[in-house]
Parts: sequence; structure tokens; C-alpha cells
Amino acid sequence: MSLDAACSTRITGQVSGLYVCHACDALQNIAAVKPGAVATCVCCGSTLLRNPNGGGERPLALLIAAAILFFISNIYPIMDIKIAGIEQSTTLTGAAMIFVELDNHLLAAAVWVPGVLIPGIVIFGLLYVMGSIQFNLGFPYTKNILVLVSRLTPFGMMDVFLLGVLVALVKLVALADVILGPGFYALMSLIIVYAATMSSLELHLLWDSLDEKPSSSLE
Repeated sequence: MSLDAACSTRITGQVSGLYVCHACDALQNIAAVKPGAVATCVCCGSTLLRNPNGGGERPLALLIAAAILFFISNIYPIMDIKIAGIEQSTTLTGAAMIFVELDNHLLAAAVWVPGVLIPGIVIFGLLYVMGSIQFNLGFPYTKNILVLVSRLTPFGMMDVFLLGVLVALVKLVALADVILGPGFYALMSLIIVYAATMSSLELHLLWDSLDEKPSSSLE
């Protein structure tokens, strides 16, 4: 198949050794991409794939840091509020539980699922897969977990959750004494580390590494 024909043909899947452009569906051969380099589509010029510097050590280290910060941000309170001598503190999950107590389960889910559950699955799922690849441990179900992570990643919204906390903080300052807790600073650090992790990681490299392993140890 010529490249022009590939540009005009809609491809529904990828073939081993070939890549499909997500912008124009062009099927094309991609040679080995050097660390730090980016491969672009010859048809539309959009980014096809990239090979970040640092190999797997950098994203693995960032994932470990993200996992630690995730625990801290969920265990320790994000803020303490004092109103008329009454002190109240809340964690990330506690903020969602408030809506449960108000019998608003839909809003509680809208807060907790994208702000806590999905980021947790993505972080620890990637840590599981990266650990299996980096240390050649052959953990089971790595491909299934990577599929799940790939589908859930766009729905993680910790930054939106933090924005909501900041908006509430601005309104509460005029009404009560607000003390930011360790969970708040851990959440801010987590968002930065999480963004650095995703920018240093390419899922297609993980797939390539998994494809080189025996299928019996992956599924």
C-alpha cells in the first residue's frame, strides 16, 4: 500500500510495526525514534509518537513519588475550619462524604470518582505495569491493567478538584478561620508530579515492552 493510499483509507486497527495517526488515520511505518525525538505524521504533520528522555527510570521514580503524595493527600486533612469555636477538618474523601450525608450521592460521585478514584487507579496501575517491566517481574494482567489505565486517564481531574477547593477557600476566608492542612500541600505537589509523570511517559513504549514479553506472564 502506498502512503497516499494509506492517507485516504480509514484504518480501524494497528498492525505490528505500523502506527495509525489519531488525527487523519494514516497508516505508516515508523523507524526507531531516538530518545528526546518526536515522530510526526507525514500526511497531516500531527504528533504521532515521541520517545522521552530518561527511559523508564524517570517515570517510575515520579510514579513512586505520586503514589506517596496520593496517600498523604487522602489521609491528612486538606483544611481545618474554625467557626464560632467549632473546629472541623476534612480530607478529600471526607469532602465527598459530606454530599453523601446530604443525600446527594450523584454530586458525591462527581467529586470523588474523577478527583480520587480514577487518579488512584491510574497512578497505581501504571506503577504496577512499570514495576513489572522495569524489574522484569512478569506480573500477571499487565496488559489488561494498561488498557484500563489508557481508557481512564482522560477522566482524572485532580486539578479541577483543587480549583474547586481554592474557590471554596476564597469564600470561607471571610466567614471562618481556615488553616490549610498537609493534605492540601500534598495535593498541590501531587498534581505537579502527576503532570510531570504523564509528560515523561509514552504508553506506546509500555505496549512495545509488554509485546516483547511471553504472553503467559502478562495475561
